Amino acid sequence: MGEVVERIRGPRAYASFIGIGLAAGLLSGLFGVGGGTVIVPLLVLLLGFDQRLAAGTSLAAIVPTATVGVVSYAVSGSVAWVPALLLAAGAVVGAQIGTRLLPRISQTALRWFFVGFLVVVIVSLFLVIPSRDAALELTWATGPLLVLVGLLTGVMAGLIGVGGGVIVVPVLMLGFGTSDLIAKGTSLLMMIPTAVSGTIGNVRHRNVDLLAAGLIGLAACTTTALGAWLATLIDPFAGNMLFAAYLVVIGVQMALKAIRGRKKG
Repeated sequence: MGEVVERIRGPRAYASFIGIGLAAGLLSGLFGVGGGTVIVPLLVLLLGFDQRLAAGTSLAAIVPTATVGVVSYAVSGSVAWVPALLLAAGAVVGAQIGTRLLPRISQTALRWFFVGFLVVVIVSLFLVIPSRDAALELTWATGPLLVLVGLLTGVMAGLIGVGGGVIVVPVLMLGFGTSDLIAKGTSLLMMIPTAVSGTIGNVRHRNVDLLAAGLIGLAACTTTALGAWLATLIDPFAGNMLFAAYLVVIGVQMALKAIRGRKKG
């Protein structure tokens, strides 16, 4: 790892970390996602990070980013606190399960499954427009369902490195009928304990570049509030279309990985 760290230091690297953070923070606030789908590929493509190191660094950077995002959404009352904790409890356990299942399940098949999930979500975003007045009601039925959603999200994160807001935001909007703003604020809160838990493990295994994570996270904090503010200004239908476009990009990335994995196989 010493060779890798030596190669990713210097003015160009620092400028790249800040640029990546600014982009990730804006998307995090706008869509209620952690930003890992931006941070990881850019660290790999621009700076030659190893995939595992990039994922660990991204997860650490998400902690301050999501925290600022939660505060931004909480100001307008767009965070469901208890549901977020239920989602987080399921996600922390699910991530451990996903990591243990990793050697036993085909990555290619999982990626195609996730692409299929995204296709269904993208189509649904054109058909179901969330009401800004819709709250996330906590009942005896929705409580266990939220834990289950968190669990499945954590499993997917552990298996293919994608989860958090990409799964939780559309599920809360389409499955629970929640306002798009509450879905995003709640998603960001759910990520914090999950990211902290994962980061502690990654630090122990030296899978985090702490300097890179710090610069990315600090830069992201400066644009996350801007993204959250823009989300409140955008019409819900327009917000759906932007989120659908974002999911298309993620789906294409995942499909390309699946194709490459199949060729290697």
